[in-house]
Amino acid sequence: MSAAVGPALSAVAEPACGQHRPAEAASGQPAPPPEPAAGLGAGEEAGAAALLRVAVRELCEFTAKAGDLDLRFTPSPTAQEGIAGHAVVVGRRGAGYLAEVPLRGRYHELQVSGRADGYDPAAGVLEEIKTHRGDLARLPDNHRRLHWAQLRIYGWLLCAERGLAGITLALVYFDIASQRETVFREQADAATLQAFFDEHCRRFIAWARQEAAHRAGRDAALAALRFPHAEFRPGQRALAEAAYRAARDGRCLMAEATTGIGKTLGTLFPLLKAMPTQKLDRLFFLSAKTPGRQLALDALDQLGAQWSASRPRVLEHIARDKACEHPDKACHGDSCPLARGFYDRLPAAREAALRTARLDRATLRQLAAAHGLCPYYLAQELCRWADVVVCDYNYYFDAGALLHGLAQVREWRVALLVDEAHNLVERGRAMYSAVLEPRDFDLARKLAPATLKTPLRQLQRQWSALAREHAEASHCVLAQPPAQLLDALQQAVAAVGEQLAEQPEGIAPELLRFHFDMLRFCRLAEDAGEHSFFDLEPRAAAGGRVQARVGLRNLLPAPFLGPRLRGAHCAVLFSATLQPAHYHADLLGLPADHARITVESPFRAGQLDVRVIADLSTRYQHRQRSLPGLVGLMAAQFARRPGNYLAFFSSHDYLRQAHEAFAAAWPQVPAWAQVPGMDEAARAAFLARFREGGRGIGFAVLGGAFGEGIDLPGERLVGAFIATLGLPQINPLNEEMRRRLQAMFGAGYDYAYLYPGLQKVVQAAGRVIRTPQDRGCVHLIDDRYWQPAVRGLLPAWWKVARCRAAEVGRPGSADAACGDGGSGG
Repeated sequence: MSAAVGPALSAVAEPACGQHRPAEAASGQPAPPPEPAAGLGAGEEAGAAALLRVAVRELCEFTAKAGDLDLRFTPSPTAQEGIAGHAVVVGRRGAGYLAEVPLRGRYHELQVSGRADGYDPAAGVLEEIKTHRGDLARLPDNHRRLHWAQLRIYGWLLCAERGLAGITLALVYFDIASQRETVFREQADAATLQAFFDEHCRRFIAWARQEAAHRAGRDAALAALRFPHAEFRPGQRALAEAAYRAARDGRCLMAEATTGIGKTLGTLFPLLKAMPTQKLDRLFFLSAKTPGRQLALDALDQLGAQWSASRPRVLEHIARDKACEHPDKACHGDSCPLARGFYDRLPAAREAALRTARLDRATLRQLAAAHGLCPYYLAQELCRWADVVVCDYNYYFDAGALLHGLAQVREWRVALLVDEAHNLVERGRAMYSAVLEPRDFDLARKLAPATLKTPLRQLQRQWSALAREHAEASHCVLAQPPAQLLDALQQAVAAVGEQLAEQPEGIAPELLRFHFDMLRFCRLAEDAGEHSFFDLEPRAAAGGRVQARVGLRNLLPAPFLGPRLRGAHCAVLFSATLQPAHYHADLLGLPADHARITVESPFRAGQLDVRVIADLSTRYQHRQRSLPGLVGLMAAQFARRPGNYLAFFSSHDYLRQAHEAFAAAWPQVPAWAQVPGMDEAARAAFLARFREGGRGIGFAVLGGAFGEGIDLPGERLVGAFIATLGLPQINPLNEEMRRRLQAMFGAGYDYAYLYPGLQKVVQAAGRVIRTPQDRGCVHLIDDRYWQPAVRGLLPAWWKVARCRAAEVGRPGSADAACGDGGSGG
């Protein structure tokens, strides 16, 4: 098959659906046209250079930010609190007051636009409203300078539009806790404001021109992009064409394709090709785990070999705890040297970074060190200018996600690639769940200052009362939200917030952490509905007291994830295990018009010997009894074909028992085991033992770090033993999930237990066959695998046979021992 771009990829794209349209302002005035990211050419005006557009906020963040990175003036008001605060201030103004005033102006080919918060024509006062909580004197000076810069830019735009000789500028700070306004005013004449405006535009326009040139060069490079191999892998072209159509049509695509066909490259290539024709600003590659990010970076390297100077900028954004160079220090200039003068050194670092096309974790760390900057917050800044961002799911799907926020504010047209999308169900649930631990509260309360004793004591009373009410239960789901506890939490959050605002240095880290736990819990509780429930786990404490862990559990992430998917121009969710399709569509909130594709497997049934070991049970009550047969089965298969194997178990405890039994019975066979809490280095060492020509068995937990997202082709892995169906434990939480999903979708057991379990099994088995040349075996160890409902969830290309553990490895049994019937799966 030729690597030339096929018809579906080379066709001229049709106008895309689902383009963002800005909502009308609260004042009822029509919204201004969308403002693309700065530096992007937005067409030609008659006889003029290509028009460049930038929002006032973005302009000032680029030109007026200076000084330290300082996160002490926190927690800042939420977006909802900010909107409410603006409404309060506007409601206090007179009848002729204008809110959300659209303004725009020009400096050469740069068009600057935005919305001023409020204008009183009668008094000649233009206002910029900022919400806060606590002592305003603690607001860092560089924040104030940024706010004044925005107000002065708006001041010139208003003077120019209305022909004013001067104006009164008012910077209004509104404390959401006390509802008090603090107002700073200055008189400004039009000439002074114009000079201020011109100076900031002059400093920005060179950057905007550079970015426009980069965008043109990037799009030209992507238009000329060719597939990096002589041929597509079988099935890879069909996947690529479906992904391109999704980008062309502005749709969401759910794509199931067998592990090993090159899904990462097969989806990145067409979406990069679509960026110029669909005028896409950014491509976000979202992954659940580190190996997925690395596969994306490797695929981008393959594609990038074709590019010269003009190429997309690729950024890897990692978690703060993995990027932080000084975890013992706070994020402000008085504590961390990398925060001191951060914005003063940022411009030089930004210039250097954007001359580097591939900003992976190591490169970014080196760059940050060279400029004395925090690598995590440097990556956050560079997200504004990177074309492709490779990162974790949470940077787009979490409640306060950075990338989603940038896309909304800057009105980017974005494409999403969601890697191993079957993981998004559980990850989405986790993003919108919260837990409060009594031991964390006890420690926070002991370290709290005297001013917080009363609200924390009230919280303790309500919490203890709830625990005593349910003391007889080991774990229970609450029939109603715990209203009194939530009220006490809100009061405690407000009290700690005020303390933070007044005396931030006097707050112990343990109290600060619990404050954010409470804040998260309260915010999620505000959105609680049928998609979530509260649970309680009572525990006996010292002195005869009863304590309880309190949880708010999300079971249906669709109401939260669905809007994020619909907010993108297009989204491609891909995985080897997206069956049944309706399960993922229901739980993830896919749009009703989403497209689906199941790519035919390039592998043959003869490549993979799949056997159900029907005389062993791995149910909890049978595990001890299963060990001798399980150990004998593994040893027999190893003797039959020495090589590298993975053995998967339902828990660390079962894994430990099996590993110890195997090592005792067969000490001559190398065996190594996953342990809880392995860091990246330990995981890499575990995988390093799977080398060509190696021999041994690695013991791992199903659904863990080694059950998916790892690539062990050829002789690096020749087989797998899966001693579990992967079904979640039966407990009050999962049973409540089953009941609610039954009511919602009529398939509670399948949605809560069967489908999630079998997904893990298929993912783990997918480690064995990675290329059309691989051959291997998978042993499914449990009698339940032979049930029709279970076999129906196994890949269609598998030929599944049933046999007994003792028959594996018996002379002459290579084919006949398992020949008592087969199934196409």
